[in-house]
Amino acid sequence: MLAFKTILHPTDFSERSALALRLAGALARDHGARLVILHVAVPPPAIMMEGVAVPAAEIDLKPLWAQLRKVKPADAVPVDYQLVEGDPAAEVMRIADEIGADVIVMGTHGRTGLGRLLMGSVAEQVVRKATCPVLTVKAPHAAPPAAQAMPAEDAEALAAVR
Repeated sequence: MLAFKTILHPTDFSERSALALRLAGALARDHGARLVILHVAVPPPAIMMEGVAVPAAEIDLKPLWAQLRKVKPADAVPVDYQLVEGDPAAEVMRIADEIGADVIVMGTHGRTGLGRLLMGSVAEQVVRKATCPVLTVKAPHAAPPAAQAMPAEDAEALAAVR
């Protein structure tokens, strides 16, 4: 069995990242591991105006630090926070190597087709190029409408059969 001492959880503050955090926290708890929560701030692109490149505005990291520190696992585990700027996939892999991550646990948006082709996938790049195992977490599908709510009389009939 793999022994995890350091778990990296990259977050983009989305619902899918929150689902991955639950799993990362549980793994950290079960293995007595340290959890590193990372956010990569993507710098805005430089703007071209009349043939002159205007440098991109700097990112104000204070609100991002505040938002990052609100990301807490449900389980009581040691947590470190990191906030870096750059290309998300490259920075996730760089930080994973830097901290000696045993596993990366991250959410995926599950884009397919044209959306994936145009936007790319950070998770896919990390899975392909990371030097440690990567566990991706995709949001579960919603239950079909018929399975979501059962009328009380049907539930009582089902209980009587059992």
